[in-house]
Amino acid sequence: MPISQELLEILCCPQSKVPVEMMSEDQVARLNALIEAGKVEYADGAAVEQPFSEGLITTDGRTVYRIDDDIPVMLIDQSIAADRLGGL
Repeated sequence: MPISQELLEILCCPQSKVPVEMMSEDQVARLNALIEAGKVEYADGAAVEQPFSEGLITTDGRTVYRIDDDIPVMLIDQSIAADRLGGL
Protein backbone atom coordinates (compact mmCIF):
# COMPACT_ATOMS: atom_id res chain seq x y z
CA MET A 1 0.00 0.00 0.00
CA PRO A 2 1.61 3.29 -1.05
CA ILE A 3 1.81 6.27 1.28
CA SER A 4 -1.53 8.05 1.42
CA GLN A 5 -1.78 11.58 0.07
CA GLU A 6 -3.06 12.76 3.47
CA LEU A 7 0.08 11.46 5.21
CA LEU A 8 2.32 12.89 2.51
CA GLU A 9 0.74 16.32 3.00
CA ILE A 10 1.68 16.43 6.70
CA LEU A 11 5.17 14.92 6.51
CA CYS A 12 8.17 17.22 6.65
CA CYS A 13 11.88 16.94 7.31
CA PRO A 14 12.30 16.67 11.08
CA GLN A 15 15.37 18.92 10.98
CA SER A 16 14.54 21.66 8.45
CA LYS A 17 10.72 21.36 8.58
CA VAL A 18 10.65 21.53 4.76
CA PRO A 19 7.79 19.47 3.27
CA VAL A 20 8.61 16.24 1.46
CA GLU A 21 7.34 14.63 -1.72
CA MET A 22 7.72 11.24 -3.33
CA MET A 23 10.89 10.76 -5.34
CA SER A 24 10.34 10.17 -9.03
CA GLU A 25 11.42 6.89 -10.60
CA ASP A 26 14.25 8.78 -12.31
CA GLN A 27 15.47 10.23 -8.99
CA VAL A 28 15.39 6.80 -7.37
CA ALA A 29 17.32 5.32 -10.31
CA ARG A 30 20.01 8.03 -10.08
CA LEU A 31 20.27 7.56 -6.31
CA ASN A 32 20.56 3.79 -6.68
CA ALA A 33 23.35 4.18 -9.25
CA LEU A 34 25.25 6.34 -6.74
CA ILE A 35 24.58 3.81 -3.96
CA GLU A 36 25.90 1.00 -6.16
CA ALA A 37 29.03 3.08 -6.83
CA GLY A 38 29.56 3.48 -3.07
CA LYS A 39 29.12 7.26 -3.13
CA VAL A 40 26.21 7.67 -0.72
CA GLU A 41 26.20 7.82 3.06
CA TYR A 42 23.65 8.59 5.70
CA ALA A 43 23.92 11.68 7.90
CA ASP A 44 25.52 9.54 10.62
CA GLY A 45 28.37 8.63 8.24
CA ALA A 46 27.32 5.02 7.57
CA ALA A 47 27.44 3.89 3.97
CA VAL A 48 24.10 3.35 2.24
CA GLU A 49 24.32 -0.23 1.04
CA GLN A 50 20.75 -1.17 0.11
CA PRO A 51 19.10 0.35 -2.96
CA PHE A 52 15.89 2.32 -2.57
CA SER A 53 12.61 1.07 -3.97
CA GLU A 54 10.92 4.33 -2.95
CA GLY A 55 11.98 7.48 -1.18
CA LEU A 56 10.96 10.92 -0.05
CA ILE A 57 12.82 14.11 -0.91
CA THR A 58 12.35 17.55 0.57
CA THR A 59 10.72 20.02 -1.79
CA ASP A 60 13.95 22.04 -1.81
CA GLY A 61 15.79 18.91 -3.07
CA ARG A 62 18.29 18.88 -0.22
CA THR A 63 17.39 15.80 1.85
CA VAL A 64 16.27 12.26 1.07
CA TYR A 65 14.53 9.73 3.33
CA ARG A 66 14.07 6.02 2.73
CA ILE A 67 10.67 4.31 2.65
CA ASP A 68 10.76 0.75 4.01
CA ASP A 69 7.69 -1.46 3.62
CA ASP A 70 5.54 1.64 2.93
CA ILE A 71 6.78 3.28 6.14
CA PRO A 72 8.75 6.56 5.84
CA VAL A 73 11.99 6.42 7.83
CA MET A 74 12.18 10.06 8.94
CA LEU A 75 15.19 9.83 11.24
CA ILE A 76 17.75 12.62 10.91
CA ASP A 77 20.67 10.17 11.28
CA GLN A 78 19.21 8.08 8.44
CA SER A 79 18.73 11.01 6.06
CA ILE A 80 20.84 11.53 2.94
CA ALA A 81 22.11 14.95 1.90
CA ALA A 82 21.03 15.00 -1.75
CA ASP A 83 22.61 18.40 -2.31
CA ARG A 84 26.02 16.81 -1.60
CA LEU A 85 25.38 14.30 -4.37
CA GLY A 86 25.04 16.97 -7.01
CA GLY A 87 21.26 17.00 -6.67
CA LEU A 88 18.80 14.36 -7.69
